Amino acid sequence: MRTEQYHADRLVELLRERKIAMMPELKAVLKTDVDVTVFRKLREVPYRTSYSHGGSFYTLDEIAEFDALGLWSHREVHFSVHGNLLSTLEAFVKESEAGHFVSELENLLQVGVKESLLKLVRRERIAREKMLGLYLYCSRDPSVRKRQILRREILEAQPTLTGGLALGRIVPDELKAAIVLFFSVLDEKQRRLYAGLESLKFGHGGDEKIAELLGLDVRTIARGRRQLLQRDLEIERVRKAGGGRKPLEKKPPK
Repeated sequence: MRTEQYHADRLVELLRERKIAMMPELKAVLKTDVDVTVFRKLREVPYRTSYSHGGSFYTLDEIAEFDALGLWSHREVHFSVHGNLLSTLEAFVKESEAGHFVSELENLLQVGVKESLLKLVRRERIAREKMLGLYLYCSRDPSVRKRQILRREILEAQPTLTGGLALGRIVPDELKAAIVLFFSVLDEKQRRLYAGLESLKFGHGGDEKIAELLGLDVRTIARGRRQLLQRDLEIERVRKAGGGRKPLEKKPPK
């Protein structure tokens, strides 16, 4: 009787150690040159493929720590609870209250999405509507799409400091000066979160654009953006626990 040569446990050990791995690494640990063998063993454990890098990275469900949006990243490799990039985009568009512009999806997912969105439209999995000279990607369901467009119209009617920047318009120097002045009166935490919020209005590369405008470190903006997306906020706290001056202890009167 032929003994089993390949064991899924080896894949689990590798992924627990490295968190993510590519097919050549998985084949090496199984000592096989056949992709099918790896896939057969992966089916024995709950695993995920990345939506970035062409789906070429693998991880275990137990390793991925998905945020409130169902996203998780490790070493700039991105994973989603929804699966590959097409499925993730479809879910984000359908579940959105106000649809999504390309720039918004690129900033949320940190990858280019134009070609994938066009595929979804051609396959009639989502729809798109022209708005403000851009395409707003919406649900295929007419009633849901109508609500999304109405909500978007309400949102776009509300003034925002960097709305013009996010839509690629020319912003006058007076508005830029107002933004910088407003930014200067915020405290440390408010600056980080505000910068992260404005970065979210851009497409891929928003952190760098806001960093240039406000003179902040890109990593600070990225942290603020992640905190907003993950709802990782402590409203009453500006500095980390234990930071700042110690409170003075009141002594009872003699």
